[in-house]
Amino acid sequence: MARYTGPKARVNRRLGTIVYENSGASRAFDRRPSPPGMHTRGRRPSNYGLALMEKQKIKHYYGLGERQLRRYFNNVAHKKGNTSELLLLLCERRLDNVIRRAGMCKTRPQARQGITHGHFQVNGVKVTKPSYQVRPGDVITVRRRNNLLQAYQGISESADGEPVDWITFDNETLRITVQGAPGPSDISLPVDGNIVVEFMSR
Repeated sequence: MARYTGPKARVNRRLGTIVYENSGASRAFDRRPSPPGMHTRGRRPSNYGLALMEKQKIKHYYGLGERQLRRYFNNVAHKKGNTSELLLLLCERRLDNVIRRAGMCKTRPQARQGITHGHFQVNGVKVTKPSYQVRPGDVITVRRRNNLLQAYQGISESADGEPVDWITFDNETLRITVQGAPGPSDISLPVDGNIVVEFMSR
């Protein structure tokens, strides 16, 4: 998506969950979890509003634009299985999400920035697309430059990873290995995907 530069705490409060994980936005959400605005308390959103909110959660959490989310949806719409799970699993396999979940970066926007600046390699080849879909057996490393190695060593020591069975991370060598494919239990975003699929199927 186009880089969101607005107040992240407002997005968290509006959507009712922490989709932006930076410390300031998280603290603001903890202090005031109610939606922003003067006349929002007690108002129950319509079915359309609920579906739109769930869709916005996916877009902000994974950093997707409307066209990119639509492309993901069209990719899984005709496949066998639960469409909402397939859609979210496609998002989970994004390179920026894998780097964040492994604990090499503190947030997904930080991981996206590092990728677009060419800080990471997949199987020894520089990758600059955050949307790159990882596969079992892929090895993700930081480029062999002292300034990058030192920076990500410090970040990884203070970042909280989101451990999953299909990813392993060696903090000493800054090496992420994709052991397998994510399953439905590995989806990290609490969202009602079925509402989103119904909304996008109209």
